[in-house]
Amino acid sequence: MSADGIPARLLARVDESPDPLFYRQPRFVTHIDDATISALTAVYRERLPASARVLDLMSSWVSHLPPDVSYARVAGLGMNAEELRANPRLSDGLVHDLNDDPSLPYADGDFDAVLIAVSVQYLVRPVEVFAEIGRVLRPGGEALVAVSHRVFPTKAVALFRSLPPVERPRVVAAYFERAGSFDEPVCLDRSPGAGADPLWVVTARRALTAPR
Repeated sequence: MSADGIPARLLARVDESPDPLFYRQPRFVTHIDDATISALTAVYRERLPASARVLDLMSSWVSHLPPDVSYARVAGLGMNAEELRANPRLSDGLVHDLNDDPSLPYADGDFDAVLIAVSVQYLVRPVEVFAEIGRVLRPGGEALVAVSHRVFPTKAVALFRSLPPVERPRVVAAYFERAGSFDEPVCLDRSPGAGADPLWVVTARRALTAPR
């Protein structure tokens, strides 16, 4: 059993080598198609207020935020410094391996929103990370985790590899529930259809009162 209370075999990966080795070369590619990127951007437009303080977790060279909306802060935490430097939306960026250290180097309540875009399947200590997301969100702040069907198969945990894509949002909802500091998560199906990549966004708000 892992520290998250999830059987360790479900968080195992084909490639257990240190993640910095895998991510040391920048990948200037997108992992969902243009129609699905537009759908994700539309979700962000709907749910992120202008002037919000945003944390783009597991970030890279693009954040999919609406280009015409200004935010008070967009902090990016990712695995490759070159990718983070190339991201024009970031006000600050930091290289940090969440699988080695799930703690987030930010103060309590620093952010109004936390985003993870099509990367949650790579977390080997997900509940610890989600608990940290709850800590750095202000009460009432929102976390949005976007899920699709593509993965790096050697680095995705077995729990995601073993499930059909349509079932994966339930895993994300369970991470929120186990983290203990969120209201009930909601899954938004924003798949564009017409042959585009699917898109589900699991969202949950930091509880206004601490759980008993």
